[in-house]
Amino acid sequence: MKKKLFSLLMAALLTMAVLGGCADGTGESSGDNSSAESTEDMASGQTPGADPSTQAGESPAYGGSAVVGIQQDIDSLDPHLATAAGTKEILFNIFEGLVKSDENGNLIGAVASDYTVSEDGLVYTFTLRDNVKFHNGNAVTAEDVKYSLERVSGLLDGTPLISALSTIQAVDIIDERTVQVTVESADAELIYSFVAAIIPAGSGEEEGAVPVGTGPFSFVSYSPQESIVVKKNPDYWQEGLPYLDEVTFKIVNSAETALMELQGGTIDIYPYLTDSQAQTLRSGNTHQVIASPSNVVQALFLNNTAEPLDDPLVRQAILYAIDKEEINTFVGGGTGSLIGSAMLPTLADYYVDLNDVYGTTANVEKAKELLAQAGYENGFDLSIDIPSNYEFHMQTGEVIVEQLKAVGINATVNPVEWNTWLEDIYNGRKYTATISGITCDQTPGYLLNRFQTESSKNFINYSNEAFDETYLKAHGAMDLKEKAEYYKQLQQLLTDDAATAFLQVPGNMTAISNRLEGYKFYPIYVQDMSTVYVK
Repeated sequence: MKKKLFSLLMAALLTMAVLGGCADGTGESSGDNSSAESTEDMASGQTPGADPSTQAGESPAYGGSAVVGIQQDIDSLDPHLATAAGTKEILFNIFEGLVKSDENGNLIGAVASDYTVSEDGLVYTFTLRDNVKFHNGNAVTAEDVKYSLERVSGLLDGTPLISALSTIQAVDIIDERTVQVTVESADAELIYSFVAAIIPAGSGEEEGAVPVGTGPFSFVSYSPQESIVVKKNPDYWQEGLPYLDEVTFKIVNSAETALMELQGGTIDIYPYLTDSQAQTLRSGNTHQVIASPSNVVQALFLNNTAEPLDDPLVRQAILYAIDKEEINTFVGGGTGSLIGSAMLPTLADYYVDLNDVYGTTANVEKAKELLAQAGYENGFDLSIDIPSNYEFHMQTGEVIVEQLKAVGINATVNPVEWNTWLEDIYNGRKYTATISGITCDQTPGYLLNRFQTESSKNFINYSNEAFDETYLKAHGAMDLKEKAEYYKQLQQLLTDDAATAFLQVPGNMTAISNRLEGYKFYPIYVQDMSTVYVK
């Protein structure tokens, strides 16, 4: 990779992400490899290493199958339309972009073997990897890359499908292995967005029915509310992978059912256990339970335009009433990291600890005082809508209900199905309060951009002109220290406005069958089954 100014800035940002362990789903840094080293490997065309166990002299077995329990149905098989993190964790196995993340948070080549960025940061040039095939057997061409990028950026029909890539102004084919992308403005974080899936040219309307990608597994079948089945891609470009012949992602909407199936051996892998589930499994001998950092920011999200939460005093009262330490202990077994705003503590260069603003334990008297000032000295009723398939969030809601009761707020938990939550609450914004989690990709801005007034992801209806202006400054900053300061200001604004009750970054406790090896924890929300094998 060319050693130009913008490239160095990106390498610095990548290194911060790696050392900070930025996460999107499950994450654990297994080494201190810098992103600069990773991009140099990519530039030289080296194939990323396979499973560490093979490098240590072990010989993983080929064949067999595995069942992964997931907590929600998918929202789309089209990788450019999927929005839920739970969907993306599955599609990671089917689709690849020009680049993708490895388990250490480094960007590695996928469909592209190399890329360069112009000195002004406006032109990205990607060199396509040799011998990459789609699951239909066709080789990936520059036309496929051009089509995919034009589709997600909105250049095809004026409707961007991935907002970060709407900055793309042109996609030009230089030759059969080289594609040049011109963007509107320089952005040191944009390279992460080129994980967007490459699909066959002209196939956009078909992807939602029969998805075709380049990943280690190809699509077999999808049964709504039941499962997604994938099979081994024998033509996968990464030599030696995958090991398994077939993987079933089984949708399990009930925590009780998930635990029974884990104990019965009909589910091999299941992430995001509650502390009670983990303790139960540890007493058996069918699964390991491994704890790792997560990338999920859990919160009691507050609709800033719904009465009475449109009053900042009421929102502040709720924040003072919540005991985050109790939630972390009771639900997560003390494995979470308490937070005061929307940022991962592992992103140390960008994170500011704001836990002291409202405290990590309940201040009942202060909460009552603020409620009285707002005219609610006798409290009020509050419905908290929670996706019922997430036991971790449901248990959090039960604790919060009792905490709010102590200050006079009569809160009740309203369990809703995942698709209903996605449609009515996240997209429709028809709610007062909800408990869920937002996930991070490998850029700190991903956690904060959703709170811009006009963001389609701003489901809490937060609006602050100062926040919008500061975010634009952060987005355009090329100096990473300056960018970090803007991100800290954004966190402070969210906290000062009591925009939402940010609770914790939960620890991720994952159950893995004793019959399997090779499972990797990633700093993004994925289930990478390519390195998993049967003992």
